[in-house]
Order: sequence, then C-alpha cells, then structure tokens
Amino acid sequence: MPVEFNNEEVEIQISSGMSYHGILLLLENNGMNRNISLLRIYGILSGIDKKIKAGYYIFSRGTSAYDILNELYTGETRRYLSILIIPGSTIWDLAEKFNNQRVINKENFIKTINDEELRKNLKVDSPTLEGYLAPDTYKFPKKYPMEDMIKLMIKNRRSNYPKNFDQRLKELGMSENQVLTLASIIEKEAVADSERPIISGVYHNRLKQGVRLQADPTAIYGVKEYRMGVTKNDLSNNTNYNTYKITGLPPGPIAAPSNKSIIAALYPENVPYLYFVSKHDGTHQFTATYTEHVEAVRKINKK
Repeated sequence: MPVEFNNEEVEIQISSGMSYHGILLLLENNGMNRNISLLRIYGILSGIDKKIKAGYYIFSRGTSAYDILNELYTGETRRYLSILIIPGSTIWDLAEKFNNQRVINKENFIKTINDEELRKNLKVDSPTLEGYLAPDTYKFPKKYPMEDMIKLMIKNRRSNYPKNFDQRLKELGMSENQVLTLASIIEKEAVADSERPIISGVYHNRLKQGVRLQADPTAIYGVKEYRMGVTKNDLSNNTNYNTYKITGLPPGPIAAPSNKSIIAALYPENVPYLYFVSKHDGTHQFTATYTEHVEAVRKINKK
C-alpha cells in the first residue's frame, strides 16, 4: 500500500547512531501514518533495524512502506552532491559549480579557498588553494562540511603524486607550490599530451636563464575567464601573476593541473628551445632563438 506524506516529496536526515524508533518517529512527523507498526515489527524481526545507513533521503508520496524500508537499508536514495573538477579548472569555475549545487555561494567559497588559517593547516604555501584541488569526480553526502570536501580533494591530489615526488623536488630545487604552479601553466598551454614535456622544457630553460616566462594564460589570471581569450592589451595587465611583468613563476597555480602536467613539470624534456607559438591545430612550433621565433610567427600568420 502506498504511504502518504505531508508533501509530495520529503527529505529526511538519518544521523549516524540514530535508533530505529527515532527513524520511524521521523517518518511519522513527516506525515507517514500507514504501516508504521508493520515496519517496526518487520524491521526488528529481519534485523534491518540495525543496518540502516546514515545520510539524506528523498521519498515521494505514493512510495510503499516496504520500498522505504528497503531504501533505508540499501542506501539507494541517499542524496549526494556530485562535483566534477576537470583539468584546467580555476577556483572561480568551482565556485560556480558549488553555487549551482546550493552548497555554498560563490563569495563564501572564494573566501574559504583564500582562508590563511586553512591553508596553514593544510601546509599549502600559496596565496590560495588554486591548483591543489585534484581534478576528479567527487560525491559527497548532502550538507557535507565544505572544509572536509577541500581536505579530501587536496588529499587526493597529494596521494597521486609520483612515488619519488619529494626526491624529485630536491633534485630540481623546487617546492611543491612551484611545481604545481608550473604544471598549471603547462596545463593551460598544452593541447597535445606529447608536447607537455617540451613546453615544460622551454619554461625550465627560461627559469634557468632568468628569462621571463611570458606565458599568455598568466596575463589574464584573476582578471577575466580563460574562455574569453588573451589579447595584446592583456599582456600589460599589472598583476603579480602576469609573467610578462614578473620574472620567474607566479606566486601560485593558475588552474588545476592534471597529473600529466605535473609529471611534465617534474621531468622536462631536454630541448634547446626558448620559444613556442601555436600553429592553431593543437600543436606548437618550437624555436631556440628570437629570430627563429619571429620567422615562425610570420609563417604561421601568413598561412
């Protein structure tokens, strides 16, 4: 027999450790008045009363009492938040996603990401947590604490570093933050996976020689969205992330790098190049001298 609720759809929270009696009382308080006694007896005799999973559940009016009990036992209707972080995402992209899921508004998300005390507790030596949240698909129970979500994402990032990550940092003379920052730039520049180590090699060469990186994506970080593209005027943006204005790496990542870009940052290809320009087909033309670079740009533009 279908049950009735006060509304067409009800949402209940089963807390960890809640008694079976308390769960049935919760259903009654939401208007379920049919088969409560039967559920009480059946739940106890079957042992299901001790196997109900905590979480948030959504039940619709007209669902049978048996189906409700079965769903509480299997956890099938627990409400989850699904958050997808794709490589190259920024904290503003994530703020939009969390806002759309009604987890936290954009302003508070950015405030949390920028929280100095949180970064200190997580041992993140960067102005924000940009780049430290690993690309992946995450599922969290509804109303899961925001800080716990962030901690899990960062744990996911660090657990997927190469096994000799710390040793490689020492060999390069770089910090975790510097490698993630370089990897994030590679992520925004590379299209073809085969070019990631080459692009990394170019930037490593520039860093060694004290030449400004002049990476276009850094010029618009924090100024406008990447999908809007980079114009000549953007290259003069006066920010401490713009590598046309600063020497060396920015103070932190400009996006969430993939593991492929992190590996490329750790293991650059040994190349003589200092320049590259897009061929507008997903690949780049790499050159060693500025004269060669200018000629490559001229030929590509002409073509």
